[in-house]
Amino acid sequence: MSHHYSGPDFSFPQGDARLDFTDLYAFPKPGDAGKSILIMNVHPSAGENPPGATTTEPFAPEALYELKIDTDGDGVADLAYRVRFSAFERGAQTAIVHRVDGPQAAGTGHGGRVIVEGAPVSMGREARVTEAGDIRFFAGWRSDPFFCDVEGAKNNFQFTSDDFFADKDVCSIVLEVPNSALGAKEVRLWARTLTPGDGGGWIQVERGARPAQAVVLVEERDAYLGGEPADDGRFLAGFAHALEHTGGYTPAEAKRLAGTLLPDVMPYDPTRPASFPDNGRTLTDDAFDWFTRVLTNGRVTGDSVGPHGDLLREFPYMGPPHQSRVTKAPMKTN
Repeated sequence: MSHHYSGPDFSFPQGDARLDFTDLYAFPKPGDAGKSILIMNVHPSAGENPPGATTTEPFAPEALYELKIDTDGDGVADLAYRVRFSAFERGAQTAIVHRVDGPQAAGTGHGGRVIVEGAPVSMGREARVTEAGDIRFFAGWRSDPFFCDVEGAKNNFQFTSDDFFADKDVCSIVLEVPNSALGAKEVRLWARTLTPGDGGGWIQVERGARPAQAVVLVEERDAYLGGEPADDGRFLAGFAHALEHTGGYTPAEAKRLAGTLLPDVMPYDPTRPASFPDNGRTLTDDAFDWFTRVLTNGRVTGDSVGPHGDLLREFPYMGPPHQSRVTKAPMKTN
């Protein structure tokens, strides 16, 4: 798995699939090197613990979904895109997007400058895209682009080339923005989800950028998912210990390698081609194979599962969902 099922024992954070961050992607817009595509996926359509389908309601209206961008390499956000959703009523939902710059981007809250408002959430196969100036926005159900033999990974890397995600869906938040909006030539990205706290304010329940490591290597799960990249050095020893165990690394090798995985951010330079893990991540990058090689010290090189064939050449780039969740309006009776 990527960042799916990052709650205890492969469950969802707070038991809510809508809060489960699954993947982050960043790549130059095909055919237009002056723009970038940023994708934050959440809410898997199927759970592992407990197994079965999740709710058809795409996004939690009480939650905050956020893309964070660090422009100076200190692990602290300098700008952020914050997305909130309306209540899910009569099978429909809308989104509002705020952009926050400067010191406020490092904090929590739902303020900022509105850049997209009233954007319809896609429930069916048709991608409902909203344009606002030089920004394009999409939110809704899509085919999950992540590919991985989950059961093989759980069975001591005895892979059978069975792609667990081949028929699964996910809820996507997609932004197309000018590269100039990112604030620097090379930035560092991560995503997070937050819920309201009992005493006011917000509680971060999920965060990440790199696939798989939060599910496999983290020992202090709640502290990690609630943490910030600037403080990720405190998890270095735990990562190194896990790598010693799984890959047979020496303590020195494990510590060095753990240092390449933290802080949990994604470097991205929009002037260069995207390729995980060095620069962003495309929808066809085999991030799980890369992580498997790291985890096993090269003993296992991959799961023989490849990219999905339903990807699109145009925005929002992910294929239509396998299952439409459009609800028909009830027939009127006289």
